[in-house]
Amino acid sequence: MPAKTGQEYIDRLKKANNNVYIHGERVDDVTEHPDFKNVIQSMAHLYDLQYEKKDKMLYKSPTTGDLVGKTFMQPTSVEEIIERREAIQEWAHTSGGMMGRSPDYLNAEVMAMGMNNGLFAESDPMFAENARKYYEYARENDISLTHTLIHPQVNRAKAQHEQKDANVALHLVEKNKEGIIVDGVRLLATQGGITDEILVFPSTVKRSGEKDDPYSLAFAIPNNTPGLKFICRESFDQGKSKWDHPLSSRFEEGDAIVTFDQVFVPWERVFVCEDSAICNRTFGETNAVVHMAHQVVSKNIVKTEFLLGVALNMMDAIGIDQFQHVKDKGTEIMLALETMKSHLYRAEHNATLDESGTMTPDFAPLDAARNWYPRIYPRLTEIIRILGASGLMGIPTEADFSHEEIGPILHRALQGKNLEGYERVQLFRLAWDMTLSSFGSRQMHYEYYFFGDPIKMGMTYFDKYEKDSYKQLVENFLAKSNSEKPSFEKV
Repeated sequence: MPAKTGQEYIDRLKKANNNVYIHGERVDDVTEHPDFKNVIQSMAHLYDLQYEKKDKMLYKSPTTGDLVGKTFMQPTSVEEIIERREAIQEWAHTSGGMMGRSPDYLNAEVMAMGMNNGLFAESDPMFAENARKYYEYARENDISLTHTLIHPQVNRAKAQHEQKDANVALHLVEKNKEGIIVDGVRLLATQGGITDEILVFPSTVKRSGEKDDPYSLAFAIPNNTPGLKFICRESFDQGKSKWDHPLSSRFEEGDAIVTFDQVFVPWERVFVCEDSAICNRTFGETNAVVHMAHQVVSKNIVKTEFLLGVALNMMDAIGIDQFQHVKDKGTEIMLALETMKSHLYRAEHNATLDESGTMTPDFAPLDAARNWYPRIYPRLTEIIRILGASGLMGIPTEADFSHEEIGPILHRALQGKNLEGYERVQLFRLAWDMTLSSFGSRQMHYEYYFFGDPIKMGMTYFDKYEKDSYKQLVENFLAKSNSEKPSFEKV
């Protein structure tokens, strides 16, 4: 079937009736619940946008000829990588890059996994075929996905099998002719209750390299599978107007603990079973990490553009754009933006074909970008806070401006250089929601840990970085300087 519309996305959620819990209650209908309905409308807009901009967002399926989402596309040329990136950024612009788990993130992952599936065959040829077929299924049905990657934070000093309750983490319980049964808990599914299916995958290298590891699993199942539950944190959508909370009232994706209570997974939905060696290599050898990083860097460029736009408007609004320290802070954001753009350009134009015939971006600049951005994003938000100063606290609500007695006072008292009070406060509420609200704080935390602990990532980056050539440069220089080496023989 062709790519879905926004209404079809909503209708699927209603019909699925996923097991979603929030504030100690099961949600009867996520599409109408106040904690979910606004972000669901934003997600629906993404799917409608595919049809509003067909040339940019859709392409003909290689198997059915139907128009399907371009963010699922297997690129076979640099031009197609750029096409897919433009579709990614079209979606990102709708939220200013504030929806970190828009569908394109995992669309890129299942594409890479489906096309570079040979790794899964090492355990069983069936698993490779499963990965290929799942990519096609997700693409042809425009499946929206959440995913879960990590075990609960019980005792990080011990491996899973060493925990005092070794069964708390998701693990294999049984294998039979029809499939597997799994039980336990996984963290942390963004958009867990508002998508079609969940992809269970490993995210980090496991301590064990042994076969028959019950924690080494990869599979995908519908979110309404019996025994599957999503326990959501409290929403940062305050239920107020879009004027008061311009970001959190639209793009609060939510995060959920995922529990599996004797959940059955049919064999055709399994990609890895009891093989930690394959789990450890999955993201690298399928090139999934490359295509996911490409999506993330593309999204973060849009996010940085949006943040820069907010900063520039704030400067202009209160007439601080001529001060030296203000210009310097604007320059910091501009440098971050141009650095990210340069990483992306190099990644795309140095792309090469992999064994599956997929044109794959150069990972080196993407790896640098994904390691750097979590370190710089907190500084970018700090700049917004510094520029806003007390203006980020003096932000009455839209209702205050509508009040007959105090509204006119606020409109005058909170005016800016070129804006009346109502417009200036609206701008500063956007800056506040981006940086200081619960939504904004979550954005910073989210970006910091997007690919994992930045310190561990940095250690991995350092260890893998090619160092010998740089050391040799210095050794060669010193060798030339030592052409007349003095003698140090003992007198």
